[in-house]
Amino acid sequence: MPDFPYDRLRRWPDVEAENLQAHDATDLLLVERALALGIAGEEIAVIGDEYGAITLALTDAGRTGVRVHQDLATGRRALLRNAEELGLSGFASYELDRSLLDGARLVLLQLPKALAELEEITDAVARWAAPDAVLVAGGRVKHMTLAQNDVLARSFAEVQPQRAERKSRLIVASAPLPAPAAAPFPVSTVHGGLTVVAHGGAFAGSRIDIGTRVLLDALAGFGSQLSKNGPAIADIDPEGRDSSRSCGVVNGAPTVIDLGCGTGVLAVSYALAHPGARVIATDRSASAVASARATVEANALADRIAVTHDDAGSALADASADVVLLNPPFHLGASIHPGAATRLFEAAARMLRPGGELWTVYNSSLGYRAELSRLIGETEQVLRTPKFTVTRSIRR
Repeated sequence: MPDFPYDRLRRWPDVEAENLQAHDATDLLLVERALALGIAGEEIAVIGDEYGAITLALTDAGRTGVRVHQDLATGRRALLRNAEELGLSGFASYELDRSLLDGARLVLLQLPKALAELEEITDAVARWAAPDAVLVAGGRVKHMTLAQNDVLARSFAEVQPQRAERKSRLIVASAPLPAPAAAPFPVSTVHGGLTVVAHGGAFAGSRIDIGTRVLLDALAGFGSQLSKNGPAIADIDPEGRDSSRSCGVVNGAPTVIDLGCGTGVLAVSYALAHPGARVIATDRSASAVASARATVEANALADRIAVTHDDAGSALADASADVVLLNPPFHLGASIHPGAATRLFEAAARMLRPGGELWTVYNSSLGYRAELSRLIGETEQVLRTPKFTVTRSIRR
């Protein structure tokens, strides 16, 4: 196999650190298998290529026309940056749809963490790829489970795990089964007055995760006016119902950002409780954004909530928000790393106007309060449960 300068790849704009690489052994195994099979680039689709290692190695080896889908906006930007740095082209990016997979005979997949996401991907491959398509999925052995084989077997007649190499393993799935008439995703669940819609890759699916519920409980029990021109955060019911204690904002309606919106539960709940608010929901995950848009539409709020696919709200203007709502992740891929939340705290600091409020919920063991005080401003604990803490930070 031709040498490829994997060590020149960067994770930027994602978090970068000495212990975080832009490639792993699974990427190398997937590339090696693809080159050994000798399939033309225009018949190859790559899914889950975090920072472009698979796509660019194939392109560098002469496989042009490769189609790639990356869920995260950070990964898409990293792929383009790495391609420019290495002087490579000959690939194209797609969403997880027919255009990505139509006619593909080889699909390379970095296994996702969530089984629901894997189910949506494998169904899409069986539904839209070539009849003789082969799906080669890979992951780090320590993160792989037998349940992944079971999910693959729902869409493929043959599922063959390979021997582990370099602490990674490939699974080869072939002979796609006929896809059911209805795709398994998105799914929806009604929670009182709120309908939540979710694609496979959306955190918590169509449930309302416990951290979000705790944040909604805190907002429901708190109504304040911080300054003459500041926002007054009114009661929000966890089920999305209006509150009789809802109050307005001096000098007009607030601009509220649901940062890392997931399925859009916070954005929709706030919009339902504040009919005059301008709400923006943003997430770096394409699956989350598709889910949030569907949730917004299911709750008849498409004319009041804008949903964007972006990296930490980078396209939103500085000092443009009155309120930011945040339930931050604490994982970077399979690794626990504080940088995941720090990037969002920094983004909130940039987007909030002076006196604006950041409402954050996090696992109490993470102890983010000091960092929030440093990056945003004065931070108070609003609510604490045995597992979660909700804080309110005022932008200095």
